[in-house]
Amino acid sequence: MTSAYPKSVVILGALSGVARYIADEFARRGFSLILAERDMAELELIAADMRVRHSIACYCLEFDALRYDDHAQFVRQCAETLGETPGGVVLCFGFMADQTQAQRDFSTARRTLEVNFIGAVSILEHFAAAFEERGNGFIAGLSSVAGDRGRKANYIYGAAKGGLSIYLQGLRNRLYASGVQVTTVKPGFMDTPMTYGMELPKPLVAAPDIAGRAIVRAILKGKNVIYVLFFWRYIMWIIKSIPEWQFKKMSI
Repeated sequence: MTSAYPKSVVILGALSGVARYIADEFARRGFSLILAERDMAELELIAADMRVRHSIACYCLEFDALRYDDHAQFVRQCAETLGETPGGVVLCFGFMADQTQAQRDFSTARRTLEVNFIGAVSILEHFAAAFEERGNGFIAGLSSVAGDRGRKANYIYGAAKGGLSIYLQGLRNRLYASGVQVTTVKPGFMDTPMTYGMELPKPLVAAPDIAGRAIVRAILKGKNVIYVLFFWRYIMWIIKSIPEWQFKKMSI
């Protein structure tokens, strides 16, 4: 991947469990940061820590994934803050509700779809246009292994993440000729607030700091798709290989 883009990155959903470690890893590598979230007070604390520990420029901007009409202005604000269009963007925001609640309450299902898919498409299309016009840059989106196959345990969340994965795949195809890299990140279980309280098999759970380092390495190496941790690629290959007549009888 070309290194001609500016050494700066926007982290969308910067307060998520893994986003902090992604930001920290970019900062270690000398990238300027824009941390974007709704809670500005918490963001400022993280930004102050980044500035002290890494001696880099770190800015905070308010961002709401569901305020679609503000997204174009947000991308312009990023450029104004940095003095140029940022080198890349990493989409870390997401929303995972209980499946049963989403089945019974459409407002929960709708929020799941809007945050994880529609909000992501809205903001990334604006960044994609800016990077395409310049002729370089990178986009990374945190999808999920849940989007690889519909399962009764989380099919509404999985549908949203599956849509995001397909969107990123098409975006990667569109932007290739423009020199813009698009990386799809498919985490499995991660030890973050989103999974707090779930009974998860410990050997399959990634620590967020390890996940953050792996994600940044993959982005900077120009990877198309990365599973975090790596063995999830093989787990999902097995799950996707199960015939539908058999799969529908299983509880996984």
